Amino acid sequence: MTSSIPAVGTRTAEAATLQAVFLDLDGTLVDTEGFWWEAEAEVFAELGHILDDTHREVVVGGPMTRSAGYLIQATGVDISLTELSVLLNAAFLARIGRGVPLMPGARRLLAELAAHGIPTALVSASHRAIIDQMLHSLGPEHFRLTLAGDDLERTKPHPDPYLTAAARLGADPACCAVIEDTLTGVTAGEAAGCQVVAVPSVTPIPSAPGRTVVRSLEEVDLPFLRTLITESRGSVH
Repeated sequence: MTSSIPAVGTRTAEAATLQAVFLDLDGTLVDTEGFWWEAEAEVFAELGHILDDTHREVVVGGPMTRSAGYLIQATGVDISLTELSVLLNAAFLARIGRGVPLMPGARRLLAELAAHGIPTALVSASHRAIIDQMLHSLGPEHFRLTLAGDDLERTKPHPDPYLTAAARLGADPACCAVIEDTLTGVTAGEAAGCQVVAVPSVTPIPSAPGRTVVRSLEEVDLPFLRTLITESRGSVH
């Protein structure tokens, strides 16, 4: 994957310190992957199609255009991608308007990063309207920067969202930690050259060199993230 976005910010990697933390939203910080599936199932039922669970693993974690496009092709429903995206976003927004549950350990981790002044960015493939709504539950004060799927020309699994976040925060991607719950997001973080922590939600994420897989955010804290950076930079020769 290639990108025209600068890969290195104004800081240098020589200090081998954690410069920023980038967090995904759905399934990572908030327990909403089920909300998306419910919204998709509801909309397609209204369009005369019953979605079975075989589609769920395909659409999880991806940008709206990919998920909606796949479901149109799989069901043969007569609707445009734009029209379907509007319906899905409306159904999802109706659900999160009643509040969203945070994943175990999310609130504690955000508070810890804020207390220590670690620049933190919310990097999601969801649309801006959805991110802004969910920030009411997460607390906008926890994030120096937020990036939505419709803020950039290319979103995950391309590295652009994480390269953009690093550039805007003046950080070296190699000294940034990415926390993701899907392989799509993990792929984006790794392609950007960040240190990636995978916290699988709906589908498993296999282990791989340079990838850290944990069961829950409750296993992730600031010393853990700092160690990831120092160990990774120490192995570079």
